[in-house]
Amino acid sequence: MSDSPGKLKLGALVALVVGSMIGGGIFSLPQNMAASAGVGAVLIGWAITAVGMLTLAFVFQTLANRKPDLDGGVYAYAKAGFGDYMGFSSAWGYWISAWLGNVGYFVLLFSTLGYFFPVFGEGNTPAAVIGASVLLWAVHFLVLRGIKEAAFINLVTTVAKVVPLALFALICLFAFKLDVFTADIWALGTPELGGVMDQVRNMMLVTVWVFIGIEGASIFSSRAEKRSDVGKATVIGFVTVLLFLVLVNVLSLGVMTQPELAKLQNPSMAAVLEHVVGHWGAVLISVGLIISLLGALLSWVLLCAEIMFAAAKDHTMPEFLRRENANHVPANALWLTNAMVQIFLVITLFSNSTYLSLIYLATSMILVPYLWSAAYAFLLAWRNETYEQALAERKKDLIIGGIALLYAIWLLYAGGVKYLLLSALLYAPGAILFAKAKREVGQPIFTSVEKLIFAAVVVGALVAAYGLYDGFLTL
Repeated sequence: MSDSPGKLKLGALVALVVGSMIGGGIFSLPQNMAASAGVGAVLIGWAITAVGMLTLAFVFQTLANRKPDLDGGVYAYAKAGFGDYMGFSSAWGYWISAWLGNVGYFVLLFSTLGYFFPVFGEGNTPAAVIGASVLLWAVHFLVLRGIKEAAFINLVTTVAKVVPLALFALICLFAFKLDVFTADIWALGTPELGGVMDQVRNMMLVTVWVFIGIEGASIFSSRAEKRSDVGKATVIGFVTVLLFLVLVNVLSLGVMTQPELAKLQNPSMAAVLEHVVGHWGAVLISVGLIISLLGALLSWVLLCAEIMFAAAKDHTMPEFLRRENANHVPANALWLTNAMVQIFLVITLFSNSTYLSLIYLATSMILVPYLWSAAYAFLLAWRNETYEQALAERKKDLIIGGIALLYAIWLLYAGGVKYLLLSALLYAPGAILFAKAKREVGQPIFTSVEKLIFAAVVVGALVAAYGLYDGFLTL
């Protein structure tokens, strides 16, 4: 069994989780957080995020073990718990979030290369878009050669990206000054940040973005060598990434003050290390970021194709997305994904889409799949489904599922109305693929409840479209 063809071992699954979570976000974390909140709010926000995301990690672990027949993670849980349209919407939202995130990664990657080659500017110049396009299709053809081979390369890049992060944490630990850290804990000197709860809410979307990927192992559950490894990989990956994120964010606030960090250009980790050790620090972090982004791009291209393929296998997505090539790679899903990335790369030339605005939109798209996963775990425990002989476990999972569900609802609130409306604009057109999939199996498109949900999505989309036209909503 250990050499099962195409099967992924625990190490490869952990690397998929860590590789997809540690992308570009952590390298911009010092500035992104300082622009949203002071030290006190940052610590409160991390405490909420750690508890909320840990319960989500446990949700994915529990569902992987209790529902081993459900392949494809976030999408399959929504479908099993709340019907076909919710399942489809989760797969669609997750897919859009994943490839939008990749567009953001390309912008950040070439913005970082702009540090060495000014022609790439902020990552959205013509030279940057051409460079990103060449790289996109290189990754595309690499993945077409096989999932297992691509997962091995991802494992190597994951190890390579962790080294500069560990060095950063070690150096900043010695440079940490308590008087800098405690100078203005509640950011009273920067009233534009608002009160403590405003600051906590504002930093929340950034914290969610750096944790996206926590479900990576569950998406690949059907390709895991051992089913039990899916849950283990999720929790190991989460704890590893949480440790790095908190260290990078908190130690930076003891090296430079919050207003100084807020003014830095991204990747701000480079500027923080340069402040401590000089120019070589910025070069080290920039090189680490480039390796990190390449690895994350690979992880997310794999995840994008896999979620569409898994959904097509059980007729939630149209049949054409089910086709695999000779290397067992979902080729059509991969072509569709990277075509969308290419279109949006060209759009960045004509819009002011910065890394952060792309990231906020990608994050808001993934909140709905997270919400349904948490709700399904809570529902299983509530109904006593699969818990007939495990009452103590049922109580524990009921509490964990309840906290994860409350956290997912809080995230939707923290994201705000703007991103909910923009999400509706991206969710609405997906109904075309849903209708196609339903027709292929000769089923009615919507149930009566689903018709109401779809009507609400369409209304949200129309409001968003008018908002973009009128100018009261912006990307």
